[in-house]
Parts: sequence; structure tokens; C-alpha cells
Amino acid sequence: MYFASFMVKNLTRRPIRTALTVLGLAVAVGSMIALLGISDNVERSVGEAFERRGVDLVVLKTGVPNQLDSELDENLVDRVKSLDGVEDVDVALVSLIDVKMKSGNSISAMCLGWPSSNFGYHDLDIVAGRALHDGDRQKTMLGAKLADTLNMGVGDTLEVSGEPFEIVGLYKSFNVYETGALIILMEEAQRLSGRKGKVTGFSLRVHKSIEHPDADVEAVRRKIEALTDENGKPARLSAQTIQEYVKTASHVLLVRAMAWMVSIIAIIIGVISMLDTMIMSVLERTQEIGILRAVGWPRSRVVKMVLIEAVMLGLAAAALGSVGAIALTYILTLFPKVSGFIESGIAPIVIAKGFGLTVLIGLAGAAYPAIRAARLLPTEAIRHD
Repeated sequence: MYFASFMVKNLTRRPIRTALTVLGLAVAVGSMIALLGISDNVERSVGEAFERRGVDLVVLKTGVPNQLDSELDENLVDRVKSLDGVEDVDVALVSLIDVKMKSGNSISAMCLGWPSSNFGYHDLDIVAGRALHDGDRQKTMLGAKLADTLNMGVGDTLEVSGEPFEIVGLYKSFNVYETGALIILMEEAQRLSGRKGKVTGFSLRVHKSIEHPDADVEAVRRKIEALTDENGKPARLSAQTIQEYVKTASHVLLVRAMAWMVSIIAIIIGVISMLDTMIMSVLERTQEIGILRAVGWPRSRVVKMVLIEAVMLGLAAAALGSVGAIALTYILTLFPKVSGFIESGIAPIVIAKGFGLTVLIGLAGAAYPAIRAARLLPTEAIRHD
């Protein structure tokens, strides 16, 4: 009998226990992969929103733990535009805002306050209606995902923070957050939020030379961070590259921390589940293992047998958990309250990490049972009842 088929027979000897072990481990692994996938999607989407627009620096208020709480004077934008080396500036006032569905229920949506001159409009695919123009009052554009959630279109009236806004356009974006958001003019966003003359931050493109692009970006960064206010005090601006922004963005860090916290819990649960299953398997096969030792199996081969059986269980659970995780992220996007904040699908690298962690779970959970099985003396095992 081949070694591999022998181990498969061992696992199928107790089909119900094997199936329950795989199912329980799949739930833990699937939760881990789903959260790691959401964390990865958030991180990639945040970076992609800037990189695809050629943004070199993101400017926020320094020392603010939550980027949505950043608040800068709008007059800083013109000062930054006038700096040598600055090519273009895209300013925004970003906030979470309540919008009312046709059913009367309210949901939170991301509101982007953009002036009509933002270069971000160039990357939007207007699928219905038009873009915002200067002078548009109480008018909004909806991302296609948000429009589907609200079941609204061009010409409908959307209640935003208790005020009626006419929908003048629907758009799609390469970025999931923008597709699930609404856009209004900067002045309207400032009025609704009570932050007149304030912006959350701005992103900018830098005139870069072919020879020293990084040095050109760094030079502009130093100029921005050296700006002062009208009283001559430091303006306390933080200019970050896209990579630095993604690494320090509070919402990215929060999602990443939650994903790994749940992953650690899932790993612990998985190790305990695997330990219980494999120790029971070894105890039930004490006589069999004794016979194998008596016919010449070395201890190393017994250890190998138990560990590979655990890994096979883990891989089956990882495959089932991955399918469940992909389905879970898709289902989550169907819920209105989170549809604009979660992107469906999981990157292959995340699934590969899930399989790798599951193999470690199998090895860790089967380590003690494998050593116990290898230490059995043939005579002692054969006498076991």
C-alpha cells in the first residue's frame, strides 16, 4: 500500500470526525482569510486611488490620528499651488454623512466635497447625467454602487443630512470607495459640515525630472512642511508619499489590526481543534502504530505520517474556507450599510497566506500527537487494548 493512500485511509476511517474537523477548521480559516482579504483590499484601494491619478504627495494636518478629522485652511491650497515644482493640486473635504433611502431608512455614505476644478473628475466615467458645475447648489453626483443601493437615478431628490439634493449625474470609478460615495461641491460640503473655509486635505502632482524624480518630490515636500500661517507659526502640514500615507492611514491600520487579531484567535482555535483530533486518532490507532513499529517503521516515519495527515486536513479546510471567504465578501457587498466600503473578491496572495497559515496550524496541532506516537514501544502498543 502506498504511503499516501495509507494516510488517506486513516483519515477516512472516521469520516464524520474528519468532516467535522475540516468544517470547524474551515470556519476559522475562512474568517481569517476573509478579514485578511478585506484588509488587503482596503490597503490596495486607498493606494490605487492616488497612484492611478499620478499623485505624488498627500497633505494633511500633522498629528491627527484619524485622517477624516484633518482640518486645513482652504487658503493654504493657493499657497501650495504657487510653490515651485507643484504641477497640480486636488483638494477635498471628506466626511461620513447620513443619506435617506426611499424606504425611509438612513445609511452612512462617504461624502466627497470637491471643487469643480479637481482633476479627479477626469477619471470618473459619467454613466448618466452630467458632472457638477460651478454654482450648482444642492446638487449631487452619486457613485453607481450607492445609486443601486438607494435605488435612485438622475432627476431624483436625495435627502442628505436632512436637506434635499437633486441627483444630476451617476458615475463609476476605478476605486470602490468613490463608486460607493456621493460628490457635492466644496462649498456645499463645508456648509453641511459647518466647516466653512476648511478642507480635509489635498493631494498634488509634482513636476519631476527624468534624472531625479524622487529628489524633486522630496524638495516639494520640504517646502510644504515649512509653510507658516498668517501669524508666522508653522502650519503643521504633513506631506506624505502614497506609500507612507497607506502605511499610516488610521482606517487602514484599524482594519489591518482587526484582521490580524481575529486571525490570531482563529489560529489558536485551529491548533486546539487539530490537537484534539490528532491525539484521538493516535490513541485509537495505538495497536496499529505498534505493529508498524514492529515491522520496521522508524520513529521518523511515524512522525511524518501523523504530521502529513494533519496537513492534509488543514489543506482541505483551507480550500473550503477560501471558497467560503470569497462568498462571504461578496455577500457583504450586498448589504447597504457596508456596500460602499468593502470590495468583493480576495487577492491570490491572501489566499496563499491562508493556506500557509493553515499548514502551520496543522503542524503545530499535530506536533505533540506525532511525538507521542513515535515514542510508543512496539511491545507496549501491541498489548494495548
